[in-house]
Amino acid sequence: MFSGLELTLFLLAAAVLGVVAFRMMHLPPMLGYLVVGIVIGPHGLGFAEDNETTHALAEFGVVFLMFSIGLEFSLNKLSAMRHIVFGLGVAQVVATIAVTMVFGWLVAYFLPQVAAISWQAAFALGGALTMSSTAIVSKLLTERLELETEHGRRILGVLLFQDLALVPLLIVVPALANNSGNLLVTLGWAVSKAMIVLALLLFFGHKLMRGWFKIVVKRRSQELFMLNLLLITLGAAWITEKAGLSLALGAFIAGMLISETEFKHQVEEDIKSFRDVLLGLFFITIGMLLDVRMLIEHWFMVLLLLSGPVLLKFGLIAALSRLFGSSTGVALRTGLALAQAGEFGFVLLNQAGALKLIDPLLIQAILAAMVLSMLATPFILARSDAIVMKLSANEWMLQSLALTQLATRTMNAQKHVIIAGFGRSGQSLARLLEEEGIAYHALEMDPELVQDARSGGANVSYGDAARRESLVAAGIHRAAALVVTYASTPSALKVLHHAAELEPELPVIVRSYDDADLETLLAAGATEVVPEALEGSLMLASHALVMLGVPLRRVVHRVQDARDERYASLRGYFHGASDVDDDSDGMNVRLQSVTLIDGASAIGRTLAELDLAQQCGAEVTMLRRGKQRVEAAEDTILMGGDIVVLRGTSENILRAEKRLLSK
Repeated sequence: MFSGLELTLFLLAAAVLGVVAFRMMHLPPMLGYLVVGIVIGPHGLGFAEDNETTHALAEFGVVFLMFSIGLEFSLNKLSAMRHIVFGLGVAQVVATIAVTMVFGWLVAYFLPQVAAISWQAAFALGGALTMSSTAIVSKLLTERLELETEHGRRILGVLLFQDLALVPLLIVVPALANNSGNLLVTLGWAVSKAMIVLALLLFFGHKLMRGWFKIVVKRRSQELFMLNLLLITLGAAWITEKAGLSLALGAFIAGMLISETEFKHQVEEDIKSFRDVLLGLFFITIGMLLDVRMLIEHWFMVLLLLSGPVLLKFGLIAALSRLFGSSTGVALRTGLALAQAGEFGFVLLNQAGALKLIDPLLIQAILAAMVLSMLATPFILARSDAIVMKLSANEWMLQSLALTQLATRTMNAQKHVIIAGFGRSGQSLARLLEEEGIAYHALEMDPELVQDARSGGANVSYGDAARRESLVAAGIHRAAALVVTYASTPSALKVLHHAAELEPELPVIVRSYDDADLETLLAAGATEVVPEALEGSLMLASHALVMLGVPLRRVVHRVQDARDERYASLRGYFHGASDVDDDSDGMNVRLQSVTLIDGASAIGRTLAELDLAQQCGAEVTMLRRGKQRVEAAEDTILMGGDIVVLRGTSENILRAEKRLLSK
């Protein structure tokens, strides 16, 4: 039996090994956590027990995840979503329970020898089935940058109501099992208490949050700021738990209140490490629930309990979404994301088992099916676009129309910049490009932002830059550069993959939080990676030096030297047809890509043999071979089809190009 510390260390070690293995196989880390839980859990090797300690650690992961999601919302957004939360959310919960009860009655009536399911048991099963995984779906939507899409808002709205619905369901099920006569009184009191607590949190929290954070920030202590952040997050979760609500709902409200303040981005960075580590432990505990032996012995029953409820829930949610005004594509995506089981479903299922409403074997089979449905969720969402296109001809037409409109807007664009993401960074870049008279076209996934920006005259269209079709429609074959303005490595890697296939020589600049994924992004084909942390430090240093009396000219040179050391491309640039060589400012250094065609003299020779720096005065900054970036080392042997990026003056590059290509 492990102590609390030993169990935590063991789980962390297992998580590290699992994630490393799945990263090497290019699979989502979430699946690594789930598989680790299955292997080390009580039904696997038995190294870790499914006990209160593991559940307590796991619950904190969900708390910090919901807090982070709350940071992306505001009271205005929540108010705008009220029709989704209390419309579609209510309809989904009520309809799922009703359909489950009807199905349970049919089974009990026509197949009593298979399962004797009472209506109370059917109600409890319906409550468990109605829940979807807030942790898994929210994390996947965040990674796919789909929280702000129409289907993303609908999905999150339904998930929020499911969290609210858990409270009355936990009260109703025991009351039904015991045939309690004061059910309405108990339920009414619980709901009233929950509404009072939520109203107080939202009203007083909104009034106090900004003022309190200003008091803390004025103390100029990072330690105090972090302690205050943990206090608010866990404090709000504790308050809602005492009111009979979930911990996650309180954390979501706390994050939403902080999103109204100017400290949102700092809080987001500070909380990220806690969230990801603890959320990994949550997924491990979910994996521990799967009994592999039971799955093998009763595979057919588990398969039925997996496919039946998932398909039923998918169809029901998609139909309700259409009823509430969604397009077919949005409705199908909403149904696909919410079709799986949820973590709170396990709570309701365990409660029904403790009340002896359902046969233990059936509970184990349902439990296995629920875990498998959660395991399948990352794969389903990864293929959601393809599934929707196959199920809906109308969606195919709408997608084609959107791409056609995008292609029409960029049809006459030449040597333009494609901006992936039109948030603050994207808009700032667009303004600078406009001032320089450089054409651009932005792709953005938030439909409201697209509408507002286009009304203001911006060249932006609704589209996902991580899709090959969107890049083609945006004119990637005629573009001068592609800039990924959002800091999401998974999405940036998709963009780079398609860009390398479509236009291998196109310069692609990628934004990142720090240097953690630098090598990965460069290997995927990024011409340059711009870490926010580095740029922030350079700006901080430059302002500090100026304030200390260092001449501005010297400061500019210092910063430029630091950038030159980090960013190879800042010592040169790719010229277009309209560029004029002008050495008046001493910056007549350029970049040029040279493709080694068949018969080129450089093929089969090393860079050391060619000695371009000494012989021609040009430097090899990068070497691309197919989709891969190859290290430009002295002993690197050049091959046919290689793309060599040279840096130097126009004259030196011309000499180097002749040396590379002459036969």
